[in-house]
Amino acid sequence: MLRRSLLLATAVLIASALPVVAQEKPRHGGELVFVVPSSPPSYDAHREETFGTIHPIAPHYNTLLRTDPTDRTGTKVVADLAESWTISKDGRTYTLKLRHGVKFHDGSEFTSKDAKASYDKIIFPPAGVASNRKGEYVDVEAIQAPDPYTIVFRLKFPSASFLNSLASPWNWIYKADILAKDMRWYEQNVMGTGPFTFVEHVKGSHWVGKKNPNYWDKGKPYLDGYRAIFMTDSAAQVAAVRGERAMIQFRGFSPVERDTLVNALGPKITVQESPWNCLILVAMNHEKKPFDDRRVRKALTLALDRYQGSTALSKIAIVKEVGGVQVPGTKFATPPAELEKLAGYSRDITRSRAEARRLLKEAGVPEGFSFVYKNRGIPMPYEPVGVWLIDQWRQIGLNVRQEVIEAAKYYSELRGGNFDVAADFQCGYTVDPDLDLYKFESKDVSPSNYSRYVDRTLDELYEKQGRATDPEERKKYIREFERRLLDEEVHYIYTLQWHRIVPHSSKVKGWTITPSHYLNQQLDTVWLAE
Repeated sequence: MLRRSLLLATAVLIASALPVVAQEKPRHGGELVFVVPSSPPSYDAHREETFGTIHPIAPHYNTLLRTDPTDRTGTKVVADLAESWTISKDGRTYTLKLRHGVKFHDGSEFTSKDAKASYDKIIFPPAGVASNRKGEYVDVEAIQAPDPYTIVFRLKFPSASFLNSLASPWNWIYKADILAKDMRWYEQNVMGTGPFTFVEHVKGSHWVGKKNPNYWDKGKPYLDGYRAIFMTDSAAQVAAVRGERAMIQFRGFSPVERDTLVNALGPKITVQESPWNCLILVAMNHEKKPFDDRRVRKALTLALDRYQGSTALSKIAIVKEVGGVQVPGTKFATPPAELEKLAGYSRDITRSRAEARRLLKEAGVPEGFSFVYKNRGIPMPYEPVGVWLIDQWRQIGLNVRQEVIEAAKYYSELRGGNFDVAADFQCGYTVDPDLDLYKFESKDVSPSNYSRYVDRTLDELYEKQGRATDPEERKKYIREFERRLLDEEVHYIYTLQWHRIVPHSSKVKGWTITPSHYLNQQLDTVWLAE
């Protein structure tokens, strides 16, 4: 036990010393080998929402702005393809000046035409083209490209979060000429301006990228290349890092897996930890009976003892805090005492479950009613949370069977509405109400609303909180939004906030953990010590 404690202390000290280590002179060369626990459903980040797309493919692309790769909070916005920006006094016009001399991997020059075409695809997608973040940009009125190196976004109303939206890690810049010929080309092909060029993708096996010798940010990247290994089994992932066949798994490991690696590798392993703006949601298909009945949906959330679940699951899984629609402890989060007034958040679980049974009976749902919970085929933390949910629902007389769906098929099931109740998730790239809540707008506004409801009251509250410039006024609208989403209508069920733990080879330098596993994946700042 003493040795384990010393090793853990060493790991924490190493992690806390990272800002100093990051000042070392980067070394060029080497191949970064990392594990990805999921595969990309497609190559197009505009339509996808899984790290299985971001982790292997982001190094091929740039965005207009990005979050500072050295900022642990993941909130500081810096330049990428746009070298500077200005915001009008009324907060409704954002003008970005673009870099000169940036080349796509095919040798053609990047201009505002490409930036505009990419954002038109994201914000105003034509019929038949999916854009999962369309609902994030309801404030955008028009996009203009007045000259080859300027792009202008005109908003319907001021938005406190729009700058963060322009730094979205999902908004890869594509080539306009390609999009003009085939708007869906990027779903199965790769061609960006990023620090690494595409080599190969062998489905179910690996993804390889190599250094872009003509990258616009001179001196970068430091790596000769990278290899992403697709591996869904968590034990195999740990074994790969432990056996030094892989250097890192960017998403995160469980507390037990962290301790296993620290005990095995000692100073060869560095541990970085962070709160995680991510959690599993339960989507209830409003187009399927009896889940079109709010009483049934409320019964499902009332059955959950979130506090006991937090205590038990945090010991074995990457989940921890009980929270509402904002990360606990952050600026707009609901205080615990107020949160306890929402359905499913009371500490009196006996009373809550009695009410759940009453509601089911009132709605005509028989004792022993059975349904299938479709779960995402990623073991951590979907498996332990799924087992916990099923156990909780059995306590109110429901008979639930779990069906685990492989990652690529999982999205087609959600998008097609081929489920009664399913695991969904909300993972933000930065903690901001606009970005964390747009998913829950009506299905015709937000394509990632998999509960498939229309709620114009929620849509109105979303717009009100986004327009509010006074923090207290904004907080009031967020509370109303949360109450309607989770208590009055129970459109979705929130489970537990995640906690991010990334143990990695101490050879890996220049990478900083944030509360989002979507950030810092361009790999341009990463280098390997000898």
